[in-house]
Amino acid sequence: MKKFSTFLITGATGSFGKEFVNFLLQKTKAKRIIIFSRDEQKQFNMKNNIPEKYHERLRFFIGDVRDLPRLNMASANVDVIVHAAAMKIVMTAEYDPFECVKTNINGAQNVVTAALNNGVKKVIALSTDKACNPVNLYGATKLASDKIFVAANHLSGNKITRFSIVRYGNVLGSRGSVLEVFNKALLNKQNFFTITDKDMTRFLITLEEGVRFVNDSLEKMQGGEIFVPKIPSIRITELANVLNPNFKIKITGVRPGEKLHELLISKNDSRNTIEFKNYFVIKPEIILTNYRKNKYIEKFKVVPQDFEYISNRNISWLEGQKLKQMIENFYKENV
Repeated sequence: MKKFSTFLITGATGSFGKEFVNFLLQKTKAKRIIIFSRDEQKQFNMKNNIPEKYHERLRFFIGDVRDLPRLNMASANVDVIVHAAAMKIVMTAEYDPFECVKTNINGAQNVVTAALNNGVKKVIALSTDKACNPVNLYGATKLASDKIFVAANHLSGNKITRFSIVRYGNVLGSRGSVLEVFNKALLNKQNFFTITDKDMTRFLITLEEGVRFVNDSLEKMQGGEIFVPKIPSIRITELANVLNPNFKIKITGVRPGEKLHELLISKNDSRNTIEFKNYFVIKPEIILTNYRKNKYIEKFKVVPQDFEYISNRNISWLEGQKLKQMIENFYKENV
């Protein structure tokens, strides 16, 4: 990202945001990095945990993506926006649906408006597997958000601003992830793990891998694409066994709004999906006048009709020693 000097990250005090800010500070020459979030305590803690030598490159903005005037102000003279702010807890969204709508849908539209108002060059939004054939309100709001960012390229017309999306699955060790749930069981010494279904599978990506994929996608994006990384799958029962083989497993049943397997590319998406060595691109379904069709440097192929990218039928799996090593590396770096 050599040609971009100013970044705004919404939801920057979350798991991804903190990792992405550290990446920009350590791996790029970004001159100004704006942390935009609504939690003053998290911002205070984040600043205290970043070495003082980096502070002159940071700007901390208290703000909410629901607040367009504040977002407009924060976006002034910004080159790149990475939109990571969202309401993500599935059951919270079910009980407080419009609060989720205001953050995930209205907030997405506000990011688009602020970017267009300020001539931001690139905007990339973080999506989720739950936006693909959604079965809960959180997923439905993220699908709507994805549609807003794709269509924003039509709104931008001849303006410089381009919008794209990154979609991936379960992030190792992030807040609310299965590993965090299992860790609580280990700390509480309850001698059992709760699992909703013995056949459940998930895609798995580390925070570092997610950050690098977002950065790579920013380099490659033309506007309107959904970038999906090729990542391994895990069986939840095997993860439990790696963490503690002596713990019993209690099956509780699939919860409302929960999928048995993660889906990142649906059969319906397949007609617009192309495959690269390490990732897929879902091309925009609607006609965008500024979209340069198939102008990619890397070689690609069109996926078969009715192709779907789903965690239980993945060709790449983290199992046995490989999974154990990944978990051990995570603990070394984060404990």
